[in-house]
Amino acid sequence: MGYSRKEEIAKLRQQRREAKASKKRKENVREKLVRFLIVCEGTKTEPHYFEALIKNYISTVREVTIEGEGRATVALVDKTLEIKQELERKNAMSFDRVWVVFDKDDFDDFNDAIKKAHKLGFQSAWTNEAFELWYYLHFEYLDTGIGREAYIDKLQDAFRKKMGDDGFKYRKGNPDIYSLLQQYGREDLAKRFAKQLRALHTGTNYAMHKPCTMVDKLVEELEHPESLLE
Repeated sequence: MGYSRKEEIAKLRQQRREAKASKKRKENVREKLVRFLIVCEGTKTEPHYFEALIKNYISTVREVTIEGEGRATVALVDKTLEIKQELERKNAMSFDRVWVVFDKDDFDDFNDAIKKAHKLGFQSAWTNEAFELWYYLHFEYLDTGIGREAYIDKLQDAFRKKMGDDGFKYRKGNPDIYSLLQQYGREDLAKRFAKQLRALHTGTNYAMHKPCTMVDKLVEELEHPESLLE
């Protein structure tokens, strides 16, 4: 059945209204976009984790650039500033949130790195002592300071217990670590335990805050970037 001239005009008007509304929605999304820059000390472990995380959380207000630099502490903060300025100039845009991700390691400028990042307006997702602490908190609470190799051993044992697989080996830089943690661990526990650890420490000598992590704060922002617009 054909349309009358009046019906054709009405249909065209409706299509124009829908196209205009769609364009307006896209403009609103662009206006609300929160741009993140995440620069990690590690070149694989941390970037793989955050890249997998953002793929699982679809949001119309998030855009993330992740860099793995293989640098530590103050040098990483300096490199982050360089990356930020270069990308902003190249893309004619600015980042709303800049996060630096690093561990305590054996360097003596840990506190200086945190302070410098804060002075530059950056957020620090630091962990004392190893990033694997964040992973382990998905399984158990741990408030005893141990070495980074011990974290790996404990994390591997936790996975083996949950998986029922004594042959499982934890490997740094595993691109599947995020999905494994989601399957066998509990992120809600990790967030709660991270907050409990921070409550044990006071003062700004962060090198003495052991064990402790700020990674949950970055995870929370990536999962709920709309909270930054409130």
